[in-house]
Amino acid sequence: MAKATKTASKKETTSVTAGKAGDKKKAEVASKETAKAVAGKRLKHILISQPKPESEKSPYYDLARKYDVKLTFHQFIKLEPFSAKEFRKQKIELAEFNAVILNSRNAVDHFFRICEEMKFKVSQEMRYFCITEAVALYLQKFILYRKRKVFFSADGSVDGLMDVLAKYKDSEKFLLPVSENSKNDISPSLIQKKFNFVEAIVYKTVPNAMEPFVGNKEYDAMILFSPFGVEAILSTDPDFKQGGVVFGGFGNTTQKALEEAGFSVEIKAPVPNAPSMVAALDKYLAAFNK
Repeated sequence: MAKATKTASKKETTSVTAGKAGDKKKAEVASKETAKAVAGKRLKHILISQPKPESEKSPYYDLARKYDVKLTFHQFIKLEPFSAKEFRKQKIELAEFNAVILNSRNAVDHFFRICEEMKFKVSQEMRYFCITEAVALYLQKFILYRKRKVFFSADGSVDGLMDVLAKYKDSEKFLLPVSENSKNDISPSLIQKKFNFVEAIVYKTVPNAMEPFVGNKEYDAMILFSPFGVEAILSTDPDFKQGGVVFGGFGNTTQKALEEAGFSVEIKAPVPNAPSMVAALDKYLAAFNK
């Protein structure tokens, strides 16, 4: 009887594995077919999954004027803070860390917020390692910016960040503020290279209301910055089809989530010649919005 149960279990496992492989294959085929439909498409109206910039001097508005495109900003996801009570359950002693790795402005905001709620005074000797220069400069909102204490990836990539971190691998204990239940591009590299680091959940990411945007044919491009953006689209419309929509994805995890959902990603960042999404959009628009 036990043998029969094991055999049945093995068949079920094989079936599930085959099912996943089949789904992956279908997603790959769908992605390739869509890529043909959107290749080199001229863009008129771009939906960007970020808050509307506060200043008219934003480089996004420079792009809009330069290429005569319309931009709409709407957060596909919203962030909810992890309270000090929730943070304490992780049993993380902030005083044990002398370096912080920051992969977004949100991580910066919520790291300093949780420090304040925990009544923890951040040492002036703390080192900050940031994924981009923009994130590094954002630190000025919270600290006295000193070049010998603030570092960033030269090209906005994880590999570039790892190059900067390498010098401090054996001397620092790193804290990596992250979102609950989300994957990030940095942790796998830190694990692979055996860094002494701890992930600290400081906020959670949940889908935002998307009904007015999903399926709206007014937008011919969507720019996503998180895998949760893909989740927000599919939770609003599980049968959503890309059609002629051009997708842009920032970061490997976002691009992978789009492709696994069967969507083609035409605009990618960070890459060596486009370290930011603004640069990636500029490159695309220069090529196809002539």
